[in-house]
Amino acid sequence: MKIIYPLIKLLISDVALVGGGTYPQPGEISLSHNGVLFLDELPEFKRSVLEVMRQPLEDREVTISRAKFTVTYPSSFMLVASMNPSPSGYFIDRDSPITSTPQEMQRYLSKISGPLLDRIDIHIEVQPVPFEKLTEERRGEASEIIRERVTTARDIQAERFQDNMNIHYNAQMNVKQIRIFCIMDETSKTLLKTAMEKLNLSARAYDRILKVSRTIADLESAKNILPNHISEAIQYRSLDRDGWLG
Repeated sequence: MKIIYPLIKLLISDVALVGGGTYPQPGEISLSHNGVLFLDELPEFKRSVLEVMRQPLEDREVTISRAKFTVTYPSSFMLVASMNPSPSGYFIDRDSPITSTPQEMQRYLSKISGPLLDRIDIHIEVQPVPFEKLTEERRGEASEIIRERVTTARDIQAERFQDNMNIHYNAQMNVKQIRIFCIMDETSKTLLKTAMEKLNLSARAYDRILKVSRTIADLESAKNILPNHISEAIQYRSLDRDGWLG
């Protein structure tokens, strides 16, 4: 069972996040190893603090060097972050009492660097929930059913990587394994090529789209990645879209 380790201190230092000190101690990203690190109001953190997470997110470990010794701590964590699209908290809502211009929104979002966003697999834009949806009596899908589907997908991944001691799920795949387990048909390749060109996506974003597509296929117990899996994974890169501010 994963341990949820929330981080809500906006004034945290890079040493407290990554680890360090005269006698290096693990930081929050190592304390969240094999768990979830939650950053609320992401743009409110100092940019220098956020930037130190880039390499640990890539390598799943953090190395702290001192004059006489070097210490490496594990940091394989799931990063979950939330943010408002503007300082006021409203996203081009004509009915809101406070509005922000696209320029103000872009300036606010620019506190998060492109390379850091590139390392986040899924970007989800959440719309306000209307009153009608809040009051309707129709129930959504039961958590037990969702859990069963997720458990099945994890079992599929465990079997896939049973011969590799260092990899247990899709997010840990390296480039070589992506090429082996994320095979696409011609339609999927064309779809992804179009998205890469229109959105000007990086090679890192390409690999992450394939990992998410593989996971979507696993959730459907599909053997191969299909065009609809690629399409859904592309939709989860909302902050890569030009003009997403409206």
